[in-house]
This record gives sequence, structure tokens and C-alpha cells, in this order.
Amino acid sequence: MRFMPGRVGRSVGPRPATDGTMFHVNPEPGAQIHSTDPFAAPAGQRSPVRRLRGRLAAPVTLWTAPGPAGLTVSSTLVAEGEPARLLGLIDPESDLWAAVEEAGRFAVAPLGPRHRQLADRFAGLFPSPGGLFALDAWTETPYGPVPADAGGWAGCRLDTAREYGWGLLVEATIESVDLPADTLPLLHYRGRYRELTD
Repeated sequence: MRFMPGRVGRSVGPRPATDGTMFHVNPEPGAQIHSTDPFAAPAGQRSPVRRLRGRLAAPVTLWTAPGPAGLTVSSTLVAEGEPARLLGLIDPESDLWAAVEEAGRFAVAPLGPRHRQLADRFAGLFPSPGGLFALDAWTETPYGPVPADAGGWAGCRLDTAREYGWGLLVEATIESVDLPADTLPLLHYRGRYRELTD
């Protein structure tokens, strides 16, 4: 973890260890980890397009496919019609895309506030000892496993995919929808998870 003077207690600064390596000393107990990203680019150097995207609140969904494979996706759009369609931007190099391409189908589950750690795990931001699906309870579907406590899910058939910006635009037909419970959504806004408030 990177040491941030002024953010975590009082810095005494780097001191040479007896073997010649450097380490940081924090003499005050109960130091706190800073709440900002120490590796974020300064505000004046950030991409205006990325900043615009960050200001658009987006639902956090989990896409899964037989294999199993999964990925947290916050760029999902549902288009009503006959048939109903689903679009999303995903990482073309992800394990999910390889599984979707092979199976030709996938599941999409909207996540709720209780799924923050699960969302981070499938986004590659949280450790997953034993594999991504080792924790939590899962419901097996023909489209891929979905969290057992999800408020619902949709089964999708892959129609087409193409490069779009730095991502892969996936277009699919919604073949099945299961909405057993009405749950509050988990949102992604300005780099953080948020919840709906009245």
C-alpha cells in the first residue's frame, strides 16, 4: 500500500532499515487509511469524457455465462420491443466475453446495496480466493449462475458484438426475465457505489 503523508497519521518519513531497504514509520496507533485514490490523476489532467461518464449514475449489474465466468458491468441498457433487447459495454479481453462468445448466451442480474463486495470481486478489485464463484449462494440457470439473493435476472441470447470505443458493444435478445423481488439498486456514480435515497 502506498504511504500518503498527511493522509495517514503523522509521517516520520522514510528511514533506512538495517539491511539498507527503506520503510515508513507511523508512531501513532490507530492510523486511518485515506478515503481517496492515491493514484488518481489530478483534476486538471483527467479526461473530460471520463469525467462526464462519471457524472452519469449507472446501475451496477453482474453478467455471468456458463463456464462459469462473470464480470461487473455498469453500462447496461434495456430496450423494450418485440423482442426486447439488451445492450452493454464490456471488456473484450475478459473471461466473461470468452465464455459468452462460446456459449452464445449470458445472464444479467441487477445488484443491490448488499452486493458491494461481490461487485468489487467480479470487477477484479477485491480478492477472490477459491475463484469468483466460491463465495455467496448461486442459482444455476441455463444462461449462467446468478446470485441467489438478487432481486431478479434476465437470460439473454447473444446477437452480435463489435468494438466500440475501448470496449465491446454487446447486443442481445432478452429471452427470459425472472423478477421475484423488488429490491433497491446499487448505483455507480463518480467512481463510487451509491444507493437511492428519498
